[in-house]
Amino acid sequence: MGKTDGGENNEGGPASEDHLDGQQAVFSALLEDSAEDLYEHAPCGYLSTLVDGRIAKINTTLLDWLGYGRDELVGRRTFSELLTVGGRLDHENHVAPLLRMQGGINGIALELKAADGSRLPVLVTSTVRTGSDGQPLLIRSTVLDARDRRAYETELLRAREESDRERERLKRLNETLQKTLLPPALANVPGLDVAAYYHIASSDEVGGDFYDLFPLAAGTWGFFLGDVCGKGAGAAALTSLARYTLRAAAVYDPDPAAVLTNLNTVLNHEYNGHDPRFCTVIFGLLAPEADEADEAGFRVTLASGGHPPALFMRADGRADYLPTPGGQLIGILPDAHITTTTIRLGPGDTLLLHTDGLTEAHSAQAGSRYGDEALLEFAGDLAPTTARDAVAAIRDLLDTFGAGVDDDTAVLALNVPRSTREEQK
Repeated sequence: MGKTDGGENNEGGPASEDHLDGQQAVFSALLEDSAEDLYEHAPCGYLSTLVDGRIAKINTTLLDWLGYGRDELVGRRTFSELLTVGGRLDHENHVAPLLRMQGGINGIALELKAADGSRLPVLVTSTVRTGSDGQPLLIRSTVLDARDRRAYETELLRAREESDRERERLKRLNETLQKTLLPPALANVPGLDVAAYYHIASSDEVGGDFYDLFPLAAGTWGFFLGDVCGKGAGAAALTSLARYTLRAAAVYDPDPAAVLTNLNTVLNHEYNGHDPRFCTVIFGLLAPEADEADEAGFRVTLASGGHPPALFMRADGRADYLPTPGGQLIGILPDAHITTTTIRLGPGDTLLLHTDGLTEAHSAQAGSRYGDEALLEFAGDLAPTTARDAVAAIRDLLDTFGAGVDDDTAVLALNVPRSTREEQK
């Protein structure tokens, strides 16, 4: 069964050998091209010039690219005469000196001028051939057609410019959208100095930090500062909803716990599907209040929904966090547990609210996140301070982090100015 009808073995024998011989014959025929034919019709241009630049030899490929006859160039023209004006200057000032010093160049981009006046971008590699005495005899060059590469680079540049324009347009759009999510101006509260600052970590995406200070009935004011999860259009929509819900809820019932409970109900109802979203927020209620010595001040009632605690920088130089235990993220659970705390903001006292972009910034000095303890120590060094000075100090602190601030940061400071009598003391 191992033989064919002709008595040949299926795994070898004369039939297989004939097939191999035929393949070898075809392969040998391919290699019978003469060296001259390989030179003339190579897929690249070949050029030999004398030391003075006169063309001594040029292959058919390069002649076809340029549209010249051999007699028009060999012995009649120099290589530099084939270059465009810009290419000639580059050759004389850069390429020729390199050839003399190094004896060769590799992949230099130049432009040749064809017979019809068109331009041919090329990459030129050249070596200097020397005689037995070490003196240069001629220069041999390989010329590669760079038209496809130039077209690719042009398209790449166009795409990059388009991308830069689109990025700039998106940046302006994000900046405009970000401004609409923040109040154009904070309310003027008699007897209170206020300052705020928003630090944008990235101009490519809209952040989710927000704050506001606004009047309520009967000589009271509401204020809040918060941070929604995520970035981009989704975060902007949630920020807008949270901001306007807080203001509306405060008009209906200004109790801080009630305000955050209302916001929690709205967010939990709006985002309880496949894309749950939430935010952290502190809401406060301001009411004028004089102390026993009849010094003006404010009673501040705060409620927090999972937000970093506010900093209380006192007139006597102490600094503390104001704990609001039990405050849960707003929008996660149907019934969030909200607690409140109340303080008196007297002359020289400053209340500072901030988002976690500040404490989570990377500090090169500490080699880690900045952290709550570092911020408390920073506030202790500031106290007593004013709203403007506190915000200015936070701005300077953020600048020291540089690229370490990878999340937007919002700060809101409230300060009761000292009386003239106290300043004199």
